[in-house]
Amino acid sequence: MEFDTLDRRSGIAIFDPVENVRFELYTENRPSIEPTETAGFYFPIDAAVGFETGAIEVPNHLSVVVRTQDGSIVTDATTFDGLSLPFDAYLLEVQSTPMKLYIAVEGSLSLDHGETSAMIRFDERRRVRIGARSFHDQPAGTITVTDDIEDAMAALSLLGSALKTTSCERSFPTLRGHPPVIEFGESFDVPSDIERPETGVELVVPPERQYVYPAASLAYYLGAELVAGGAPRLRVGEFEHSLSGPDGYEAAVNRTLRQVFFLDCLTRTEGYYPVELHERERVEPLVDLDFTALYGQPLAKQLPEYLSIPFETLRPHVPDWHLTTDVVPTVETLPALPYFADELSLLRTPRDPATYTSRPKPKMFDDFTRTAAVAAGDFTRSTADAWDWGEDELFQIERADTIEHAWVGNGYPIGANKVSIESLRQRVDYTAPDDSALKVHVVCNDVAMDEENVVGQFYGLRDFVAFDVSIHEETTTDELATLFQSEADFIHYIGHVDDSGFHCTDGCLDANTLPEVNVDAFLLNACRSYRQGTALVEKGSKGGVVTLAEVINSSATKIGRSLARLLNCGFSLRSALSIAKEELAGGVEYITVGDGGVTLCQSESGAPTMFRVSRDGEEFLLEHSLFPTANYGLGSITSSEVEQFRTRYLASDSFMQFRLSADEFEQSLELELLPVKIDGELYWSDELSIDDV
Repeated sequence: MEFDTLDRRSGIAIFDPVENVRFELYTENRPSIEPTETAGFYFPIDAAVGFETGAIEVPNHLSVVVRTQDGSIVTDATTFDGLSLPFDAYLLEVQSTPMKLYIAVEGSLSLDHGETSAMIRFDERRRVRIGARSFHDQPAGTITVTDDIEDAMAALSLLGSALKTTSCERSFPTLRGHPPVIEFGESFDVPSDIERPETGVELVVPPERQYVYPAASLAYYLGAELVAGGAPRLRVGEFEHSLSGPDGYEAAVNRTLRQVFFLDCLTRTEGYYPVELHERERVEPLVDLDFTALYGQPLAKQLPEYLSIPFETLRPHVPDWHLTTDVVPTVETLPALPYFADELSLLRTPRDPATYTSRPKPKMFDDFTRTAAVAAGDFTRSTADAWDWGEDELFQIERADTIEHAWVGNGYPIGANKVSIESLRQRVDYTAPDDSALKVHVVCNDVAMDEENVVGQFYGLRDFVAFDVSIHEETTTDELATLFQSEADFIHYIGHVDDSGFHCTDGCLDANTLPEVNVDAFLLNACRSYRQGTALVEKGSKGGVVTLAEVINSSATKIGRSLARLLNCGFSLRSALSIAKEELAGGVEYITVGDGGVTLCQSESGAPTMFRVSRDGEEFLLEHSLFPTANYGLGSITSSEVEQFRTRYLASDSFMQFRLSADEFEQSLELELLPVKIDGELYWSDELSIDDV
């Protein structure tokens, strides 16, 4: 973590170079900061600075939890107006920031909401200490396995070694920890410091990959051991819970994960954060659970109580899950499981991997690229008269009822993120950049497409995030190769791609010929760009957005602009694409390759946010949706400034709908720069008015 004073106004900047995120706090006068001890913050932190000030201003109306420095909560200041606290040693936790951020101070203080910020005032100039902790989390170690299924089961049984607690507080994303990763070797080997927690939980499954792989997320979250057996079941002590059902084994496993996780989130309100949680208020009258008594109990006591509740009772209140991952059950895909368990992804396995090795060209591509589909004056971003599918493997996969969908295995899934093992490894092998500015290259290699160049203005429309955006037109092969090999955060490519590579002024650049790629992520907005995108990932990029077929120029321009703005607002590649392609019937032609969870920058306030809006007479119905990211994962708590932070919710897609007057709706659009969906069309809060609804 790095701290510095601001130039444009009084205050300090906190920068996390590993996650490439930044936040600011403002002060009355320019502070004189100095490094200080990290002890005394109750929670662990990475670094701290101290300085004197009479007040601290927190931008964006972010909420503040006030504790004494022994961790006891004084107040959960989601709403406050003139709140005064007597002299004491306080620890203030600023929530929804891109890193964990704490303010330690001794004195009396008051908290107030301003028009655009929250203000913390002290009784006199006091010495304060600012502590911060990165959300970045390295894997707990490496487990070496052979091709044997017994090794796979033993390795997945150790994923829970990364849990920082086995209490219900592990439902907080920062208290889970990244599981150990898995690599292949000549024999099974586990470092001495990797040990499964003593939870007593067992998952009994047949020793077959189609049963073992879907259990990885549940095994991680419960610190469970995978045990070879007959009928799939969860076992702890004398209690057993069947993992079979009318909708199949995988659905039962994923349903169990969702149920236990959700009830942990309700039970934990008796602990570190005793907040009034909306979901607990809704569920408590429906179930015979004593959350006070359950808190602090071991899993052997909690699980029988949790799983006695019919899931259908809880279903309307369980948060929308963010990710489903289809993992082809082969030896080669095993190393992907710790990464998706870390995200608590719902896991599935295709029933017959052999059916995903070859499929003919889907008819949808004929429909999309037929001549009649191209309006007068429009054109496809293709240079080929016909497309030879050759050995390419494109196929439709089973729909997932989650916000995002990923695929691990051979071939290219239509509508899902094709993930490679190497891209997942690059996620945790990240090296801090040389400076805090995000470097973005916009490359347009066809002047007929220069209408999309406007995206250069969209990258950087943010406070607290410094961008270095450059525009490159009609590049040579050497110039484009240099850009791909440079230390940059993102390349937005506009132009043509075919079997030979990227079209440049002096020929074609094939990404397979590059010795390395150092650009973190990319958008290749050209026809049939998936081969070149895959090559960029294989050469070192984390991930990107590509196309599976021909794309119409006007549609590609629209999606390119939308993706640029969504990435600028902190959405991941995967979630940004899921939103952007809803606008176009041909959006199915775009997929993500590599690590679709990559983000370009952080959101202004916690998880990336989108409004869905409709009108009911003179009132406006505003649905508030959140999209989890690596820094703001499942289990995070949120509140909405739309209702002045009155209620706490579990962060989720569509977590609440608000009924607003015209004035209230216009005020909600001024909260931050974010996307707004109206009747399937994508708008932006800084360009929208009530007349557009």
